[in-house]
Amino acid sequence: MANAGERPLRTLIVDDEQAARDVLRRDLAGFEDLEIVGEAENGGDAEGQIDALAPDLVLLDIQMPVKNGFEVVRGIRGPLPAIVFVTAYNEHALKAFEVGAVDYLLKPFSRSRLEQAVSRARAARRHPRENAERVARALEADPAAGSRSPKIVACLGKDFLLLDVDQVFAFQAAGETVWIVTADKRYRATQPLAALAEKFGGTGFVRAHRGALVNVDKIAKIGALSSRRWLLTLTNGYQCAVSKRNAGLVKELLQ
Repeated sequence: MANAGERPLRTLIVDDEQAARDVLRRDLAGFEDLEIVGEAENGGDAEGQIDALAPDLVLLDIQMPVKNGFEVVRGIRGPLPAIVFVTAYNEHALKAFEVGAVDYLLKPFSRSRLEQAVSRARAARRHPRENAERVARALEADPAAGSRSPKIVACLGKDFLLLDVDQVFAFQAAGETVWIVTADKRYRATQPLAALAEKFGGTGFVRAHRGALVNVDKIAKIGALSSRRWLLTLTNGYQCAVSKRNAGLVKELLQ
């Protein structure tokens, strides 16, 4: 049950069959604290609507044209909603939780089972950071992800998002805050720089100085400030000095 004063759970229905979408609309009509904000009939449309509407909950079919439900989850770039898979096929249940879904509804389902799924979605909305970190861990550990970039949780205002690590140009510490620098934005990280260095230090990020990790693939220019001091300029124009202590990394880059 929703807490008093809590805004309605903004919900997107995604299924390639109109009849199935109609059934979900009917079943959700009795939830006073839930608002259906849109529908999508394929995975590509779902991605666009998730980005445009920023729903709290997505009731998501798995087998759809354009992109399947799992691909939709991996493609989310905006605030991460709670994902509840709704399907007639039980063989996908384990996979659903492996990509971070809060629940999995097997058709046909009861009213009480739907209430349970909606309750889990509300809990995910109340704790967006935990929801985002759970999905990030699931996608990073997903053996089917292959060579896809691992995910990192980023904060923009009150929203928590998932970014591909290869989108990151640098991690920059400023006091107690760590900023994630991308091509054109800055997001707050949810982890200290030391933890990020331990996690990504062997995956193409180098320590320029005690307060910065830089993505080697994003370096556009290396300029000399002095005999032992260097300035890295990334492809987005971001600049970062290299400390004398870490000057050896520049030699490695030049080699």
